[in-house]
Amino acid sequence: MTDKGNTVTRLTERSPAGESKPRAIARVALGSMLVFAGVSHLTFARQDFQAQVPDFVPLSPDVTVVASGVVEILLGTATIALKSRRAAVGIILAAFFVAVFPGNIAQYVHHRDAFGLDTDQARATRLIFQPVLIAWALWSTGAWSALRKR
Repeated sequence: MTDKGNTVTRLTERSPAGESKPRAIARVALGSMLVFAGVSHLTFARQDFQAQVPDFVPLSPDVTVVASGVVEILLGTATIALKSRRAAVGIILAAFFVAVFPGNIAQYVHHRDAFGLDTDQARATRLIFQPVLIAWALWSTGAWSALRKR
């Protein structure tokens, strides 16, 4: 049985790359979720993602979904693997989450059902989580710290 002090120390100690364990876990979890989401763009959830493509996007909804899926896979992989560029990846990832936010807004404004979001309340609730993703990307990659140092 371990005491609380040892557990807290283990959770907050730095990895060899200077990253805390909670931050590393959050970063790998986010990267894994992105890879999964990207694969789902290309396969089983393709039609659901098409419901989010705003009308002003000049590409077809299918091309937009495929392209964003490829980008998500690349960003997810980079979030996990590019240890020397974590902060830069975090900034790019946060910018990506900002860039796709109009799709979530379009789904809400046009009352488009997808992903089980079949009420305005469900679609509005989803909007709240986009800033959480942005914060998660910036914190888990160390981008917030890097930006504050500049």
